[in-house]
Amino acid sequence: MIQLGLVSAILPDLTLEQVVIEASRAGYECLELMCWPVGKAERRYAGVTHVDVNNLDDGEVARIQDLFAAHKMKISGLGYYPNALSPDAAEAEMAQAHIRRVIAGAAKLGTGVANTFIGRDWTKNLETNWDRFVTVWPDIIRFAEDQGVKVGIENCPMLFSSDEWPGGKNLAINPVIWRRMFEEIPSPNFGLNYDPSHLLWMQMDPVRVIKEFASRFVHVHAKDARVDRDRLNEVGILAAPLEFHSPKLPGLGQVDWSGFFAALTAGGYSGPVCVEVEDRAYEGSLAERLGSIRQSYAYLRQFVAGPSA
Repeated sequence: MIQLGLVSAILPDLTLEQVVIEASRAGYECLELMCWPVGKAERRYAGVTHVDVNNLDDGEVARIQDLFAAHKMKISGLGYYPNALSPDAAEAEMAQAHIRRVIAGAAKLGTGVANTFIGRDWTKNLETNWDRFVTVWPDIIRFAEDQGVKVGIENCPMLFSSDEWPGGKNLAINPVIWRRMFEEIPSPNFGLNYDPSHLLWMQMDPVRVIKEFASRFVHVHAKDARVDRDRLNEVGILAAPLEFHSPKLPGLGQVDWSGFFAALTAGGYSGPVCVEVEDRAYEGSLAERLGSIRQSYAYLRQFVAGPSA
């Protein structure tokens, strides 16, 4: 049975205990916990640390597991979304090392899922980046296999701001690349953390791909998007994407959520679907953000049977 969950990144000012309490009150069954290295955020929704995997000893593991058990919740996965193929060698090395720590943390906590990006040198073409992908990622996935952890690659292009132009900072953006990735690394521990909103703004059908790739989903994000067609007609698809589209709460954009959940269940997916709030209209205060997670839960619950059903 699909479980509705929440991505913790939208609540950076709350402790892990507070996040669990608020998510439980809203009705969520699980949480994807952000695991960035402790320090300053490099961009919006990044730099959030609800689990410090650098200091995850047995006592901390027991504390976190007891916290979730007390609220009858589960950890859907650990999340860390850097650029592991950055042209900056130090940045790439740090990202790759921390991805491994997050994978090891997922094993310790018993969640078995670590979510991240492939990364990309945004100034280089696909083939140049592919050479680095086949150098870096097979070893990471072998490490995940040894840890008994599945790695979910989110399909966000990371192509929003001027410093991400023109190629974006994540390679895994479309079905053609996904097929090639899984041919190169056929491991069952290598999969997708699928977010339909990213295909929508790229003018692709976010439901159509589920039939082929549902078996590769290890985690799913629920985020909506709204494309401003009038603005798109002014700036065209070569403009920075935020010129013509906005991330929205589920139900406030253009994703066909009924078709989405129908395709997920038809494809045999029975894992977590976690709300990822990135809707600026609801970010003015903590109260608005907490309201947004409750609103998102209420909307999505119509498509997913409750835990007591």
